[in-house]
Amino acid sequence: MKRKLSEKRRHVVAWLNKAEWDQVLEYLFSKDPALQRFALQRLSAWKGRYANSTPVAVDCTADLVRCQVLDRSGQLSGDDLLLLYGSALVRFVNLITEKRQGKVAKSLRWLAGKLDIPEWVVDLRHDFTHRKLPSLKWSRKGCKVVLEWLQQKYWSRQLGGAASDDWEAELNAEDEAMELKLQEDELVAQQKEMAAYKTARELLISFEKEQYGSLQEQKKENQWPAPFAEISWILGEIKQFALESSDLLVDVLLEDGFLIPTVEQLETLACDTESNCFTEPSLQKPLLRFWLPLLKTLYSSDFIHLLLEKLFAELKLLSKEQNLHRVFYISAWISEVFLCNSKPLKFHFETKSQKNARLVDRIFVNRLQLRWQQLLSACLDSPCACTPHLLQLVLDDMEHPLPLETRQRLLQLCSIYTQAGPSNETPSSQQMKQPIYTLESLHEKLQHSRSSKVDSERIKSLQEDQVTGHLAEKAKLLRGSPWQVCGDKVQWKQYPLGRVPGQSDDPSSLMVEAYSTMTVIDQPVELESAAPHMSRESSVLSRTTDGPLWSHSDVAKLKSGLQLF
Repeated sequence: MKRKLSEKRRHVVAWLNKAEWDQVLEYLFSKDPALQRFALQRLSAWKGRYANSTPVAVDCTADLVRCQVLDRSGQLSGDDLLLLYGSALVRFVNLITEKRQGKVAKSLRWLAGKLDIPEWVVDLRHDFTHRKLPSLKWSRKGCKVVLEWLQQKYWSRQLGGAASDDWEAELNAEDEAMELKLQEDELVAQQKEMAAYKTARELLISFEKEQYGSLQEQKKENQWPAPFAEISWILGEIKQFALESSDLLVDVLLEDGFLIPTVEQLETLACDTESNCFTEPSLQKPLLRFWLPLLKTLYSSDFIHLLLEKLFAELKLLSKEQNLHRVFYISAWISEVFLCNSKPLKFHFETKSQKNARLVDRIFVNRLQLRWQQLLSACLDSPCACTPHLLQLVLDDMEHPLPLETRQRLLQLCSIYTQAGPSNETPSSQQMKQPIYTLESLHEKLQHSRSSKVDSERIKSLQEDQVTGHLAEKAKLLRGSPWQVCGDKVQWKQYPLGRVPGQSDDPSSLMVEAYSTMTVIDQPVELESAAPHMSRESSVLSRTTDGPLWSHSDVAKLKSGLQLF
């Protein structure tokens, strides 16, 4: 490190001599705007000589002093000054802390604390960048504090002329030291992780060896013996390891040869290696009982949540690959966890012996409060041939289930999306007859619906024209008559016979306001036309009070005078 510092002691600077440096330093931090302008002009000359290698502290000092000069001149309004101060302060914080950023991003507050920059200056920068603009008073105060920091940390440290006081060289040296420390920390962390990974594999392999040994001593069919002392000790070590590195343990469990069995392991456990039903994945009893002691030992709410999260994450990665063996067993383990957590109402009518037989091969018995929304999203994000079955389990066991229609649509969409997945079942003749929907078929259906809509509108307009013409003919026939054709669109089927729209239920509404009485005898009868066999000269018949009110000839005259429309 000292060697690198000594190499940087001799370098070319932009000022002529120490006298020019002292003069610029004095003029920059004076209260006279004229002297500050002269200092800014010298800094501009230095920038021309430096080209693109101007020190960051010189750039920031020039920006901040220029803000003070323009502020004292009174040439800018308050808003313009505020934006000018803001840009200078933002550049200062960004440029000064930029050299401290390594491969891993660090927060500006942490970096500013390492450089002794007040935290409220960083907050002021955040306000200018992301929030409401601060007041001009705080901007001036921030500019003053930052200039004092630059004078103390950069300009004053150059007065001795010793290269060891080079501010940027020290910053670079500190950055290199920090980078080395971070690399050492990363290396140590990687070594610890590798050691923990080897420990987890050794513990799980030891458990498998003991389980295979106990398998040879199995006494009863479909019943595993009680764990020996050696297995109990291994389970205790695995549980202790899970308290420290549960994530790493689950990652190792999901590797091939553990929860995902190999073909040789399945043959050793006398499991069928070919009958994998992707529509309803489930674990075979020997495989489940093999890992049951370990999973019961590790059982906790946090472990089950972590296991489900890792299983779905692995299933999502496998959705892009063609490893059907891993897809099946990962889906089977997810299905087994959901089956253990199923609602007790499903087994309400079982007997006690049936309940004991069901619970003997369960990882856990009591129902857990799972994160159903996260599980639903994870299930939909990892489409495979087993996804419809897993989605059905999630929708059925949710604490607050979705509406029935939503569940049905989700299942239908999931089945359509995953219908190209692997399956050992041959499609039935009915499925073969079903049409295959493509984008072209959707376009054809859309065009057909549009044409049918146009046709329906055309038929509707023709019907309206016909109705209008029919009403016009009726109105023409009723011209001069007290009757009129109703042109309103009235739903007459809603009114009984004898009722009209707007009519009150009170019968008295049918009465007229003023009326007079007249007997039938006194009413005159006028006939517009008579029958051919009757004389036109006899228009009125005399009536007497004796006998019937209407004679047969009167009735015949009335009939002959009727007109039909």
